[in-house]
Amino acid sequence: MVRWSVPGIQPCEPPGRRSRAYKLNCYATGLALCSHFLKRITVQRAKMLSNSRIFAVNHKKISSLNINNMCCCKIRASLKRLKPHLPLGRNYSSLPGLIGNDIKSLRSIINPPIAKIRNIGIMAHIDAGKTTTTERILYYSGYTRSLGDVDDGDTVTDFMAQERERGITIQSAAVTFDWKGYRVNLIDTPGHVDFTLEVERCLRVLDGAVAVFDASAGVEAQTRTVWRQADKHKIPRICFLNKMDKTGASFNYAVESIREKLNAKPLLLQLPIGEAKTFQGVVDVVSKEKLLWNPNSDDGKDFERKPLLEMSDPKLLKETTEARNALIEQVADLDDEFADLVLGEFSENFDLLPAEKLQTAIHRVTLAQTAVPVLCGSALKNKGVQPLLDAITMYLPSPEERNYEFLQWYKGDLCALAFKVLHDKQRGPLVFMRIYSGTMKPQLAVHNINGNCTERISRLLLPFADQHIEIPSLTAGNIALTVGLKHTATGDTIVSSKASAVAAARRAEGQGEEKHRRNNEAERLLLAGVEIPEPVFFCTIEPPSVAKQPDLDHALKCLQCEDPSLKVRLDPDSGQTVLCGMGELHIEIIHDRIKREYGLETYLGPLQVAYRETILNSVCATDTLDRTLGDKRHLVTVELEAKPTETPSVRPVVEYAGSVSADLLKASQEAIESGAHSACLQGPLLGSPVQDVAITLRSLIIHPGTSTTMISACVSRCVQKALKKADKQVLEPLMSLEVTVAKEYLSPVLADLAQRRGDIQEIQTHQDNKVVIGFVPLAEIMGYSTVLRTLTSGSATFALELSNYQAMNPQDQSTLLNRRSGFI
Repeated sequence: MVRWSVPGIQPCEPPGRRSRAYKLNCYATGLALCSHFLKRITVQRAKMLSNSRIFAVNHKKISSLNINNMCCCKIRASLKRLKPHLPLGRNYSSLPGLIGNDIKSLRSIINPPIAKIRNIGIMAHIDAGKTTTTERILYYSGYTRSLGDVDDGDTVTDFMAQERERGITIQSAAVTFDWKGYRVNLIDTPGHVDFTLEVERCLRVLDGAVAVFDASAGVEAQTRTVWRQADKHKIPRICFLNKMDKTGASFNYAVESIREKLNAKPLLLQLPIGEAKTFQGVVDVVSKEKLLWNPNSDDGKDFERKPLLEMSDPKLLKETTEARNALIEQVADLDDEFADLVLGEFSENFDLLPAEKLQTAIHRVTLAQTAVPVLCGSALKNKGVQPLLDAITMYLPSPEERNYEFLQWYKGDLCALAFKVLHDKQRGPLVFMRIYSGTMKPQLAVHNINGNCTERISRLLLPFADQHIEIPSLTAGNIALTVGLKHTATGDTIVSSKASAVAAARRAEGQGEEKHRRNNEAERLLLAGVEIPEPVFFCTIEPPSVAKQPDLDHALKCLQCEDPSLKVRLDPDSGQTVLCGMGELHIEIIHDRIKREYGLETYLGPLQVAYRETILNSVCATDTLDRTLGDKRHLVTVELEAKPTETPSVRPVVEYAGSVSADLLKASQEAIESGAHSACLQGPLLGSPVQDVAITLRSLIIHPGTSTTMISACVSRCVQKALKKADKQVLEPLMSLEVTVAKEYLSPVLADLAQRRGDIQEIQTHQDNKVVIGFVPLAEIMGYSTVLRTLTSGSATFALELSNYQAMNPQDQSTLLNRRSGFI
């Protein structure tokens, strides 16, 4: 307990009539006491920084504190009552009147020209150090007072209770800060496979990315996944080899794994000075300088940059010179402009080549995505993060350096993409926007092209993890948080007005593009959203009582808006609500959030695998629907053929025979395809979705006046009849598995995988460990983490990723069907 005492305070006089002089003396004493108290708070706060615990003084004034009429003992009592209001936590943005000059206010973030804006993401395999790196970036840029730690649960970007308890990132978090005249919008993304969609939708709106690697492990399973996502969206990136201080860290191994497993060309911009326990700093290959961090510094702010000299560092200078020459040759092979410069002026001596020329060429190569710059350090030990920030501003692109073809159609009008939605209990939906052109302001009416609706932005906020600062406007190239858009979802395109969208469509059409029908004009203007992966797990969820069902429906609706990979459906047979997710952890987090955020004690049914179904042969079916509703007769006759497709397709492929009337198709095509799709949502074996099926409509006879609903119902019933007649096959999700295990535990791990119907592809050697790579059915891998810990005494790790759906063998399929029927 902190004890406060002020020397020189005199005991108060006994109650009674007091003189004016006495009252003035009490007033002066009270002021002295308050001043002394605040000084002691400052001293005590500084002492507590070593434990990463900061006491933030409650800065609310004592209401109606009349010092003139209070004696010293009453002042003491008031200050004593103030003491328990010192909350334990971290301050990572300024509070009025409390934060000193060493902490920047979020309101002071610069608003530079678009050329000095960087929109970047941090991506990596789980536990590579993304959040720790982000925490150091915010500290060194001046926006946090202390260094947070994932293990302590006090980092800025991991602010959810579930994230702090588990020590992992679950949802992406955006922060904005400035560094040396640049404004950086940074998004920290999850590394767990269950939350891959979070990475996908963030990369969609970013201009560059930092791929973080564990230097002792190199490229890992989820690293390949996020790298493919970055390739898909053509994101320039740089690599940061983290954990160079970790036992087993190997700079050369990590670089080689990038070259071999990611098929990338690494550009070595830094070399480590020592590895593992001997790691001291890095060498800047471009400038031939060494960066050494002060071992006595607790926060890594103190480091010195020294040029390499022949007298003091002959061996290191020789290695750096060789690395620089190799870097120059590598960049010259990839950039013609730089090659002409090198061959013309500096062909005889590469040492004369200015560092600025080489940096400019590396910037062009990074933008062209023909190579990736590689840096190294240790975020946990506070080494190498400041050079990483310099590399982000120097080598990654600004928004204007990214080629967005659609911008020319808007001519400076507002065009933005909604890439994430959060639900706030007080403010309602909070929509994250990437502004591509124009300016966004509060009270601005905007048009949603996807939803074909107009809404008004009530407030505009600047995101800083879970803190939001209101701002008057935001220009193109930035990421904003908007309040008031109730009908906007992930992937929606936002423009200033419907007239602006029509004008942009005309400009696009006038530039020589092929003519589109009116209903396709909007589609051409839609910014590409994100592909939502299909869930692989599902389970039932029930409220504590029937009266709570509306509350549960509301909670699930809000969570679905936030997380599009979460699917909710109603079982038609049992009437139960079914929760569909990407994995065990995903569903566990959703269940926990419903309890904490919405106060509902829900009950989950057993976790089940999301199987699929398909057919093996071609079948024909005919069906007639004849209904009379009121005085109107609805008559439809359908003849169709169902057959397996040659290429995989999640949705049924609908084709039409030449004998079907074009006039009938024009009026009923949408109803036909809707009926075919609804019939394939539940297969005849397990009630699972049917895929890889093509439906060919052979004949269609419609009585005049028949509604489209009846047409859709007849087609659906006919498709279901065809599926029941065909030979059916169950498809099960196959997972790509990677297990890292010590040599002495390899045999029991392989034996266990064989029992789980695993297919081992290869076994690699990494230092003292073995890496087992293979495939295993998802149904066999549930609860595998507990078994693996038991087999290997907790030393092994594994990573899973959905590979594809494969056909079950007849014996396993029969066992599954009997189990579902209750015979087993």
